[in-house]
Amino acid sequence: MGKYSSVKKKEVIKDRAPHAIWRGIGCFMFILVPILSIAIGVEAVDYALANKIGLPYQLLGYPAMPDFLRKSNLLWAATEPIRTTNNFYAYTAASLVVMLVLGGLISVIYAFVYQMTGPSRYGPTDVPPIKIKGMKKSR
Repeated sequence: MGKYSSVKKKEVIKDRAPHAIWRGIGCFMFILVPILSIAIGVEAVDYALANKIGLPYQLLGYPAMPDFLRKSNLLWAATEPIRTTNNFYAYTAASLVVMLVLGGLISVIYAFVYQMTGPSRYGPTDVPPIKIKGMKKSR
């Protein structure tokens, strides 16, 4: 083999798209997190009320509906599940807090897993980082 021969190795091109299972997990989490947060929020409010833990009185009781809903039979019927739920505002507030915490926790876990198993920080076209050796200076 000569010095100036033009034999090149074929570079294996890796697929940059995420694995298909991650789409399924994302779709599953998109459905699971709100359902789980609503269930945890309802149980947390019920536990707080049963053990007489202080909740703001503005969140307790049946929700107040505006007067224009009574004029339309369709809107009045559509809001019946909300109107008939006692402590609806407390359930909603607790569910939103739990959803925020669950989303943050899942994001931190995902970032940790991606850091451990993800691709290299530098690609094939990046310049390698500079390695500087410090010199000992005696004074």
